[in-house]
Amino acid sequence: MSVHYILQLETATQVCAAAIAADGQTIARRDIDEPNVHASRLTVLVQALLQESGLTFADLHAVAVSKGPGSYTGLRIGVSVAKGFCYSTDLPLIAVSTLDAMAQGFAAAHPGAIAAEAWLCPMIDARRMEVYTSAYNRRLEQVRPVEARIIDHASFDDLDGTPVTLFGSGADKFSGLFAEHPTVTVVPGFRNSASHFSALAYNAYLAGDFVDVAYFEPYYLKDFVATTPKQRS
Repeated sequence: MSVHYILQLETATQVCAAAIAADGQTIARRDIDEPNVHASRLTVLVQALLQESGLTFADLHAVAVSKGPGSYTGLRIGVSVAKGFCYSTDLPLIAVSTLDAMAQGFAAAHPGAIAAEAWLCPMIDARRMEVYTSAYNRRLEQVRPVEARIIDHASFDDLDGTPVTLFGSGADKFSGLFAEHPTVTVVPGFRNSASHFSALAYNAYLAGDFVDVAYFEPYYLKDFVATTPKQRS
């Protein structure tokens, strides 16, 4: 039985990352957590990964890219590089939700630390108190749609005590805001990686869930819903 290799690219945040997976399992990865390096380093990472894994583009079966939401510039670079690879090699293109991938990666890294009834809320920084976010239950089913939100101390008061775990580049800045909150936990330091969506990309490949290389565009999610912070009673 042949092995299916997928090249994966992640550029939705400050992290510039690439990975190669075999049948949904990461076999090589490179992550650079530095600002403004996507354009200059992404293709270098890919070449290093191919050499490290002993593969060439002829061995690959698909290219997968993190589609957003996230950084406008980062997403454009990642998708453009992915399209370039697909055009030159005739490989199919897979687009993976960045927030879905974050939830998968966090759950894999913290298998025993999530309460059965808890929600996972990946957050991507969008400056100031703004984030791109969604919510997932422990089975990693999406329970809130992807949205752009301005976060304040009352943002999760409507959940009737459901524990919520915040993580990602957008969550780190809320450690102080929710330090005394009884149900909101901020786990700092989580970073995006192309290795987080190995299983998602492989499942999409098996299902033939490809996007049109010519017309696909990243999911920028630019618009924010302005809210007025609630006053504590």
